[in-house]
Amino acid sequence: VGPPSRLYKEEGATFMTATLLAHSGAQAPVATPATFVLARGVLVTVRYEDLRAFRIFSERPRTETTGAATLLSLLDAIVERLARVLDDTGDRVSEVSTAIFHRPPGGNFRPLLTGLAQAQSVTALARTSLVSLGRLLSFAALAHDIVDNDDGRTHLASLQRDTQSLTEHTSHQAGHVTFLLDAALGLINIEQNGIIKFFSVVAVVFMPPTLIASIYGMNFDVLPELHWRAGYPMALGMMVVAAILPVLRFKRRGWL
Repeated sequence: VGPPSRLYKEEGATFMTATLLAHSGAQAPVATPATFVLARGVLVTVRYEDLRAFRIFSERPRTETTGAATLLSLLDAIVERLARVLDDTGDRVSEVSTAIFHRPPGGNFRPLLTGLAQAQSVTALARTSLVSLGRLLSFAALAHDIVDNDDGRTHLASLQRDTQSLTEHTSHQAGHVTFLLDAALGLINIEQNGIIKFFSVVAVVFMPPTLIASIYGMNFDVLPELHWRAGYPMALGMMVVAAILPVLRFKRRGWL
């Protein structure tokens, strides 16, 4: 026997399970199932995590008189909560974007990459929740408690439009986060290339003087400039010239 369907009807009751985002502000947000059972004008919910939308809904003044109205109001609170999470995530992404492109040279990229990773995780889980809610809303349209009520159908259609709009927004936001991740990694590569370039230039600059010093540091009895009075100044001069010439050539080629 396969796993039970997430959306089904049984003995006059409508069973609907959606995957919802939980702990969006934590370091490790999770996706958790929440089940809504609508039967004979009564709504029953089953969940395994503390969902902020449910607490917000419970704190509001109660005006619903039927299970269907309560379901739609609760789903409205869930969609509003997801919209708020996406707005907050978008604000954090904008702050990270500013920090990436206006950071001081040599700044630490680790906090920025960590922030982008969390934003990507929240956005992906929010999209999963919205897609799951979209399926639930489509199935809820088949419930007799909603089909037979004009206000319920109108409210449900509004929720479907909001869910679709937020789903499209998550795609845009995920693309923005991906762009910023690529940009951050590109800037890291540029800085690393600059560091490698600096050490390469330093190595090339000091290589000819080191060669000259090594030659005149050999312990041979017969060395032409060994007893020459001008030998020491000449060796120093050759080392200075050998160090300056590569620098001038690099500048002329635009490498510095």
